[in-house]
Amino acid sequence: MILAADVSNVYISLGCIGNRGTYFTSRFATISNKTEDEYAIDFLRTLELNGVPREKLEGCIISSVVPPMNFVLTRAMEIITGKTPLLIGPGVKNGLNIRIENPSQLGSNLVVDAVAALDRYQAPMVIFDMGTSTTASVIDREGRYIGGFISPGVRISLEAGASGTAQLPRVGLEAPETVIGRNTVHCLQSGAVYGTAGMIDGMITRIAEELGEPEEALTVIATGGALEKTITACCEHPIIFDDQLVLHGLWLIWLKNQGSHSSGRQSGKTRQNTKDNR
Repeated sequence: MILAADVSNVYISLGCIGNRGTYFTSRFATISNKTEDEYAIDFLRTLELNGVPREKLEGCIISSVVPPMNFVLTRAMEIITGKTPLLIGPGVKNGLNIRIENPSQLGSNLVVDAVAALDRYQAPMVIFDMGTSTTASVIDREGRYIGGFISPGVRISLEAGASGTAQLPRVGLEAPETVIGRNTVHCLQSGAVYGTAGMIDGMITRIAEELGEPEEALTVIATGGALEKTITACCEHPIIFDDQLVLHGLWLIWLKNQGSHSSGRQSGKTRQNTKDNR
């Protein structure tokens, strides 16, 4: 069992994962002025709350898109585990066949998503990771990572609208009953939820065309939180929502770098192209 952290600009997703699957997941705010001791206390309390003795942790791993946080979180994990975490980046084995112009620029979160998706699902595929930004990773039929796209995340878009205009309010994010809003709040919610869903549907169609694949041949996976699950449920295309994708990818990469990847494989590739499996 290992301790794994996925660090975004807004949240740190922490979890324990091992041969038997995910033991727990938790979320912390990404706060740049917190010290390693403060994060160590937070992480240790989370382990205790979930009944995981730190002595049982065989190792730890970090995927981060916030470089200034790397030292603090590395030290925090060292404090509670006595082990130096594996920090995903150049030199770390991941097994991906990356075919983009500059592979070193591929974000660690996208690497983790792709590693997990290739283990669990059938290529060709599109992987949507919806957080601070909405990203898509495209894997072709041969299992090669060939590119993707990045667009502003839903929360960033709404925050920009509220802070950059005089009359638009901040609103809770939920799907209104109709696409056509009857008041300002519902209009904003419709744009955020149905607008993002429409963007995803449109990009899936365009990606399939560029790949020369029928849309039904693509496995489409999405990961994120409750809001992102709401958005994918509003899409016309069948999408598999996998909220454990990142943890699974971190586990696989950790295993690969221990020379024992075959010992902990959790699941074979599956085909789940129905809306019931979101």
